[in-house]
Amino acid sequence: MKNLLAEVLKHEVYPAMGCTEPVAVAFAAATAGNLLKGRTTAVTVRTDPGTYKNGLAVAIPNTKGQKGNLLAAAIGAVVRKPELGAELFKGLPAARLKEASALARAGRAKIEVDYNRRGIYIAAEVRAGRDKALCVLEGSHKQVSLLKLNGKTIVKAGGTGGRAAQPYKAALRKATFRDLFLAAEKVTPEELAYIRAGVEMNLAAAREGLKLKKVGYYVQDLIKRGYLKQDILSTAKLTAAAATDARMAGVPVPVMSSGESGNQGVVAVLVPWLVGKAFKVPEKRILKSIALSHLVNSYIKVFTGELAPICGCAVAAGVGAAVAVVWQRRGADARKTALAVNTVISDIGGMLCDGAKSGCALKVASSADSAIRAAWMASNGEGITDEEGFVGHSAEQTIKNISRISSLGMDKVDRIILDIMSEKRP
Repeated sequence: MKNLLAEVLKHEVYPAMGCTEPVAVAFAAATAGNLLKGRTTAVTVRTDPGTYKNGLAVAIPNTKGQKGNLLAAAIGAVVRKPELGAELFKGLPAARLKEASALARAGRAKIEVDYNRRGIYIAAEVRAGRDKALCVLEGSHKQVSLLKLNGKTIVKAGGTGGRAAQPYKAALRKATFRDLFLAAEKVTPEELAYIRAGVEMNLAAAREGLKLKKVGYYVQDLIKRGYLKQDILSTAKLTAAAATDARMAGVPVPVMSSGESGNQGVVAVLVPWLVGKAFKVPEKRILKSIALSHLVNSYIKVFTGELAPICGCAVAAGVGAAVAVVWQRRGADARKTALAVNTVISDIGGMLCDGAKSGCALKVASSADSAIRAAWMASNGEGITDEEGFVGHSAEQTIKNISRISSLGMDKVDRIILDIMSEKRP
């Protein structure tokens, strides 16, 4: 793969409004619905466990706080604007929201989970009278693998069935951290400008989040009252948490995602940016470090999976941010990078994912804190080594170890969490 960074930025780093999974559900329904001419009469969605879990309790933008994949599916089916992509909830007309809500209340919008699926899988069937259309997304929140109208296949890209469906993902699986360092060095001026736009986008989301008086606001309040020191640790925690507060509350502002996740984008982008600015690192070097952060986040997720039982903000974006900060200070130092990776994963590698919701801001704050602490230790030659726990002899091995724990060891844990969450829904 000649330009790994370009592929990662193209497929996994993009503006998203609202939580990624409900947006993907809406996109699948919109893509199917766009094939129909009559008024939407029903929509049925089947998803993988991770998508189902992540969209169960998170607010949707421009819906006055309404939540969940079910409403997202209905919105997509009636709006029918797949060209909006991850910003499908932007400027949602009140009439369309009313129509979607009526579908859900009447029981004509349904969603179910397929426990046999692994990785991203969303199948949306939309009906308009006697006509019906089906859209299947597989392997990515945007990748259409099957599209049918009244049983006739229009698009068939083939099921992905695995985590390395696209060529760049296969290249990521084979990569080493040395490869990621080299890829980040090849960043173009246009890509740097795109990354810079993502910084501004996520900072703007943080400013909106502080208005909500949630996690970020109360970290800030502790600082104002003198209980926390005004330093880079507290600043990074409150800023990242506030941006996540905004997303999870359904505030209609976009963030730049990473690894196809908005919350991971908040950590991967804002932590290196704020640390770099605090230590007066040249801006171009900060932006290049964020490119590396995106690469590391995507690299880890080809092993752990797009929607793992453990928190991606911790073991993927948090690690990416830590590596980026080490690179800012020490360059492509393999040993110090490994120490940073090992330390973050040793610290918060067991953080569970129980779906997208307001509590994600707490996990984002913890990830920011852990990333900065680990990066500072590693920059000075200190960190967790392979003598301890499940940490490996290299950064790559540690990532494979946590992936094994997540995918094999925690499979039943994920099912139990999902069962508990599902019992709370009517």
